[in-house]
Amino acid sequence: MFVAAVTILALAAVVWTVIRPQPLEVETVAAKRGALQVTVDAEGKTRFHDRFVLAAPVGGRLSRIALHRGDPVAKDMVVARIDPVPPALLDPRQQAETQARMAAAQAAKREAEVMAEHAHAAAEQAKRELVRAEKLAATGDISRQDLERRQMTATTMAKELEAAQFKVREAMATVAEVKATLQTPSQTGGNPPVVEIRAPVAGSVLRVIEESERVVTAGTPLIEVSNPGELEIVIDVLSTDAVKVLPGAAVSIEGWGGETPLAAQVRLVEPAAFTKISALGVEEQRVNVVADFRDQPQRLGDGFRVDARIVIWEHSQVLKIPTNALFRQGTEWTVFVVEKGRARCRLVRIGHQNAQETEITGGIENGTPVIVHPSNQVLDGKAVKTIAAG
Repeated sequence: MFVAAVTILALAAVVWTVIRPQPLEVETVAAKRGALQVTVDAEGKTRFHDRFVLAAPVGGRLSRIALHRGDPVAKDMVVARIDPVPPALLDPRQQAETQARMAAAQAAKREAEVMAEHAHAAAEQAKRELVRAEKLAATGDISRQDLERRQMTATTMAKELEAAQFKVREAMATVAEVKATLQTPSQTGGNPPVVEIRAPVAGSVLRVIEESERVVTAGTPLIEVSNPGELEIVIDVLSTDAVKVLPGAAVSIEGWGGETPLAAQVRLVEPAAFTKISALGVEEQRVNVVADFRDQPQRLGDGFRVDARIVIWEHSQVLKIPTNALFRQGTEWTVFVVEKGRARCRLVRIGHQNAQETEITGGIENGTPVIVHPSNQVLDGKAVKTIAAG
């Protein structure tokens, strides 16, 4: 009888071992303190900061342009020559057009001079503010980020002044070229002199628009030049993201073909948006964010595609968990934590988040194990067996 009872108990134990619920295997990650960045991720393209399309200031016979795409040019180097039509051969309409171009060239010169004066004043003001900021930073009265923003502003204003000065020189050259065509043969000792078109900056040729010798009219684009050392990034972002981006924000440039990301900084958020059709056929309002490289890359050129991450918020010490550990219950954010071998549902308060990590401002403590990407099998109070998340 005793043996039969023992046998029955042993069989019952075996059956219970077989049929009893097994703990559910779950992956867990401990909540921890560390750095967190929130970024706006978007595609961008590189472009040269200053591009100059040199056009024919007068009508006449264009000599063949000997330059080719990529050739270097020096400042004030002659890039094209035009043998203008003598004024005596111009009909009244052409003479009126030439006079109008002269007036327009002089107006453009005055406008460029005013813009240069404005840029000079802005550059001087940015320089003074930077000096004050450096003194305040030395005493700890302003943050390092504010100092870097003032440094970026001073650098940007200096570049804007340089660009404005280039425009002045270009306008002066245009006035001189048009003026030469208005001289009479008695003033020049014969036919009007050959008009020489000069490069306004040192750089390289981007495009030769008119390669062959032929007769051109005034205003015909001839050649495009730029300084390849002044490269910037234009990042196309949604208008709802653009309002979060501030000048001076750090930018990480990835997907450009190199092994390591490149550092850049936002210089300008353009004030006007534009409509763009997405790949799904949806109309979107988008804004261009312009950023400058901190170190000019040697292997990038104009129009190269890049991936940009614009930092809109960051902190060195926050309590964070993987974003895929969160799920909603109604309007509340919830996570499953592991306590004594069982899953427990906890309401949490969240702060900033990105695609990978989320800041936790309440509900769990540092070191609390949370279940990542919980399935529908995970229920409050269910026995679980934890494995480290890979």
